[in-house]
Amino acid sequence: MRVLAVTNIYPTTRFPTLGTFVEQQVVGLKRSGLDVDVMLVDRFERGMRSYFTMGVELRRRMEQFCPDVVHAMYGGVLAERVTGIVVDRPTVVSFCGSDLLGEYLSGLLRRVSSEYGILASHIAARRAVGIVVKSRNLEEALPATISRSKVRIIPSGIDLERFRPLDQADCRNKLGWDPNRFHVLFPTNAGGDPRKRLYLAQAAVDKANRSGLNAELHQLRGVPHGDVSIWLNASDVVLLTSLHEGSPNIIKEALACDLPVVSVDVGDVRERIDGIAGCHIAPPDPEDLGVKLSLVAANKRRIAGRTKMRSLSLEQTARHLGSFYREVVESYQRLGPASGTMINPSLLVDFCLSILARRRNFSGQLKGH
Repeated sequence: MRVLAVTNIYPTTRFPTLGTFVEQQVVGLKRSGLDVDVMLVDRFERGMRSYFTMGVELRRRMEQFCPDVVHAMYGGVLAERVTGIVVDRPTVVSFCGSDLLGEYLSGLLRRVSSEYGILASHIAARRAVGIVVKSRNLEEALPATISRSKVRIIPSGIDLERFRPLDQADCRNKLGWDPNRFHVLFPTNAGGDPRKRLYLAQAAVDKANRSGLNAELHQLRGVPHGDVSIWLNASDVVLLTSLHEGSPNIIKEALACDLPVVSVDVGDVRERIDGIAGCHIAPPDPEDLGVKLSLVAANKRRIAGRTKMRSLSLEQTARHLGSFYREVVESYQRLGPASGTMINPSLLVDFCLSILARRRNFSGQLKGH
C-alpha cells in the first residue's frame, strides 16, 4: 500500500526538533512495510501562503506517486486544503491537539487564527473518509455530527529502542547537572508555548523547595530528539502543566524510561499512568503539584512504566494505522467519497457549540491565569 503523508510539521535543517512525532510515525509505517512518501507544506518557512500554493505540488505528487490513501498528518487549514484538493481517492486526517482545541493562552491574533483553524478542521473532518485522533478528549472535541464509525483513537507511537532506561549518573554527567539536586524536567518547545504554563511549573517547584526539596527545573526545548532520552534519564521526574494536550509523546517517552510523571489531568495522561505506582495526577495548583513532586522525591526510585508502553511502540501503532488504511480504502471503494462541505448552517452550529464546550472545559483553569 502506498501512503502520501502530507504535513506542516516535520524536522528540517532549520527546525530539527519540529514535528518529530510525525517523523517517528512515518518511520514506523515504513518499518511495517508500507510505501510512504512525505510532502512537507513548510508553513514555518513560507507562512500561511504555503497553504494556498500547495495545490500544484500535491497534484504532482499524486500523479507521480499514485497513493492508495492520502493522510493529512495534522488538522486545521492543512487538512481542509488536502481534503478539498484530493477528490479521487480516500483521505485520512490526524488531529493532534490545538487543531481541535485552540490556543486560549496565546495573543489575540493567534487566538483568532486558531479558531479559524478549528473551523477548517471541522470541514476536513466532514470530508475525510477516515479520522485519527490521538486521545479520547480529541474525539470528544469533534463535532457531534461526525460519524464515530470513521474515527479511530491511535496515539503516536514511541521508539522503544531509543527511549529506554539509562544510567542516571552518566546522563547527568553528560549534561553537567548537579548530582545532589532533585531534577524536574519541564517539556516545552522552542517558542515557549504559553499553553504549557511554565509559570505554573515554576510555582510548583518553588513551593516544593520551600518545603526543603532542593529541586531544579530544566526546560526541555530545542533539544535534538536523539538526545531527549539522555535528558529524561538524567531527571528525577517529568512535570506537565499544560492547559490542554492530545497524547503528549514526552509522557510516553518518560514512562518508557521508567521515569516518574507528575501531571495535571490533561489529554490522555491519566490513562497512560493509570496503575503505575510513583506517578501522580494533580489539579493545576502549585501547592498540590509541589506536594506530588515531594512524594516522588521521597520514593527515591524509578517506576515500572516501560512494560505498559510496549503496546504503544512504533511498530504496534503502525500496525493499527495500516489496518485502518485498509478499512478506509475498502469504505471508499464501497461507498465513494464522503460528502464535501463548505460553510453551511449545520457546520456553523457545530462550530459555535464547540466554542462553548471548550470555554466551559477550560474556564476553571483560565481563571487562575
